[in-house]
Amino acid sequence: MSMLPNPCADPLDGVIARDPRMLTVLEAARTVARHKATVLIRGETGSGKEVIAKMIHLHSNRGARPWVDVNCAALPEHLVESELFGYEKGAFSGADSVKPGLFELANGGTLFLDEIGEIDPKVQVKLLRVLDAVPYYRLGGSRKVTVDVRLVAATNRDLEAAVRSGTFRSDLYHRISEVHIRVPPLRERPQDVIALAEHFLAQRRPESSFTDEARELLMRSEWPGNVRELRNLVIQLGILTSHPEITADDIRLQRRDNYDIDNPPAALTPRGVVTLNEMERLMILRTLEATNGNQSIAADQLGIPRRTFCRKLNEHHITAGRRGTSRSKSPSPLLGSCRAELKIPVTIRGKDGCCFLAETTDLSIGGMGLQNVVPPLAVSDELTLKFTFPGSGRRIELKAAVVWHRPNGTAGTKFTDLSASKSDLLRDWLTHSARMLPDFADGTMQRTDLTENLTARL
Repeated sequence: MSMLPNPCADPLDGVIARDPRMLTVLEAARTVARHKATVLIRGETGSGKEVIAKMIHLHSNRGARPWVDVNCAALPEHLVESELFGYEKGAFSGADSVKPGLFELANGGTLFLDEIGEIDPKVQVKLLRVLDAVPYYRLGGSRKVTVDVRLVAATNRDLEAAVRSGTFRSDLYHRISEVHIRVPPLRERPQDVIALAEHFLAQRRPESSFTDEARELLMRSEWPGNVRELRNLVIQLGILTSHPEITADDIRLQRRDNYDIDNPPAALTPRGVVTLNEMERLMILRTLEATNGNQSIAADQLGIPRRTFCRKLNEHHITAGRRGTSRSKSPSPLLGSCRAELKIPVTIRGKDGCCFLAETTDLSIGGMGLQNVVPPLAVSDELTLKFTFPGSGRRIELKAAVVWHRPNGTAGTKFTDLSASKSDLLRDWLTHSARMLPDFADGTMQRTDLTENLTARL
């Protein structure tokens, strides 16, 4: 599996990656490339292990030397040893000439052993000796061969379990795994799904594009086949779709597992469980919204001392709010009057024009909570948010400013320049269509009830 270069990335890498998990893997690969340590790359089939291995080779001081790769699972058991270490003429029936092994061919460079967990235990012993820089014999040979090879291995198996069961040698495991790199599956890299899909589509049909609904559908899929499966789907769409814009319905037609793509397992899209600590944070944020950021009034409404309120702001890393003592300002009846827990994709465009995808956590008439935000946001950043209301299919674009953020990729935004029509649209959907947070589920619990619960905890 290979991926073509990303114009925004190092041309040597040939990797398209936007998700923070994959960017971390790439940085680890660049770092370990400068050392001679053996590397064990783990990951599901099709997730990009060979791409990472090639990147390690290219960024090392062996980048101009040979690169040799072999899939150990594809080699017949009786040929593994002869392929790795070579043979002399007459070593066995059919050996009509001398054949150098893969270790010799990779001398001075890198040997990549894919699916190393499939190697026979008998061959594992000889492989271990070679990795320890011990000269070896070709099959049928009488002269020892010495090589200088860096080994990078990959597997989709649990090698620790194989060691415990005795099917993989523990000494070889420790020898090939001086450094571990795990390549996350595509389902854990939603931003890469869109980046790769658009790249593959541009290769097949550069004049075509995905609709916003199609992108959202792609992000919700499990992708058990990872990048290979995504690439195959996009190739099919490029060949079989005649219109320029590929829709969500086009994707469903090409997928056999329609249920899976539209209804991902609950484990992958958990419904948020609101803890007491999180509810305290949400209550503080709502009160700040309702008081236009006046901390003194917010503390009074919550029934707690101003000093305690400021301490809570620090504990929850809340930067929203402004100092104020005026009690003449009444809270805006618009903000915080209703809020819905909502986990849907949202397209974010920064002031610099760069776009990226994140996920909502909640929505109110006053603002929106976000998670999985990359790159990190800063307080007062100006954003444009675009999303589709679930159940109605209506799409809306709103201006917003960041009021708080956390290092874990969560953030809170406050809508700015909210027109009357968009305000009515938000209120109508929140009132009639949204699944409200547990505290507002029955429509009877008022803000005062929540305030009493919070005050009891404080």
